[in-house]
Amino acid sequence: SQQDALLPHVESGLLTLIGATTENPSFEVNSALLSRTRVYVLKSLTEEELIQVMRQALDDVERGLGSRAIAVEDGVLEALARAAAGDARRALGLLETACDFTRAENGGEVLAKSALADVIGHQSSAFDKQGDAYYDLLSAIHKSVRSSRPDAALLYMARFIQGGGDPLDVVRRLSAIASEDVGNADPRALPLVIAAWDAYLRLGDYEGQRAIAHAAIHLAVAPKSNRIDQAWKAAQQFAASQPRLEVPTYLRNAPTKLMEELGHGEGYRYAHNEPDGYPAGSAHDCWPEELPRARFYDPSPFGQEKRFGEIMAWREAKDADADRAP
Repeated sequence: SQQDALLPHVESGLLTLIGATTENPSFEVNSALLSRTRVYVLKSLTEEELIQVMRQALDDVERGLGSRAIAVEDGVLEALARAAAGDARRALGLLETACDFTRAENGGEVLAKSALADVIGHQSSAFDKQGDAYYDLLSAIHKSVRSSRPDAALLYMARFIQGGGDPLDVVRRLSAIASEDVGNADPRALPLVIAAWDAYLRLGDYEGQRAIAHAAIHLAVAPKSNRIDQAWKAAQQFAASQPRLEVPTYLRNAPTKLMEELGHGEGYRYAHNEPDGYPAGSAHDCWPEELPRARFYDPSPFGQEKRFGEIMAWREAKDADADRAP
């Protein structure tokens, strides 16, 4: 709301707004203000660019390390550039630290590759848990599993957890995937994820991460179906369009004598007493009479859901037979 005060003055040209942020401006800047600005995204530097920065620091006598005339072994700057992950400031910090481990040789200094173990051997790959990287990694895990790529899913999971992400955030996402993207193509998926969640809480972090990886691999390899997600969204939309929806009388509960007299529950057919355990016929389809008939769930031909489709087709045939019977 405070940013609204800038809006008329930016529009009139009185103010020129210039800003820099490490946050995603889509989330941090008022949308009206953002629509009147030009956004420049600053990308991470490439390894080649980082090497150039470090070479300049090694050669610069006044502002860098040039006065020490340090010789650098092959592969050292490349390794430091990879560890810096696109950040020039971090690359220079790593270089300066590495130069504390040089060895004397022929009257000068040599930065050997063996010295890097003490510098980048345990470098953290932490990221801002409120920033884009956090949610980008969760998105990459989800989309890799949905695309049936177990190796990619494991890679992004490892990066997420090593960077300080909560493994429980991963298993929460996996539980959503189990219904949204696997569904009844493999009904074991959701129980397996919940079991992995429980195992993590019972076993602790180290062993529990393996259980989460177990679930992720299963979801990635499993056949996929989004028919549950589609069916639920369709049902929500249909229900929202029918504000006068009422439960058929024969499906209503009748806990009192008055409700019995009003006909609640009258005509209900107990499925377990029916032939084949199914009350066939459109007269008992449990659908409100005043509403147009709609179908939300349409099984896919993949995995176990193919069998679900066969069962539903068999029941529809039973309904048709019952409706034709005198």
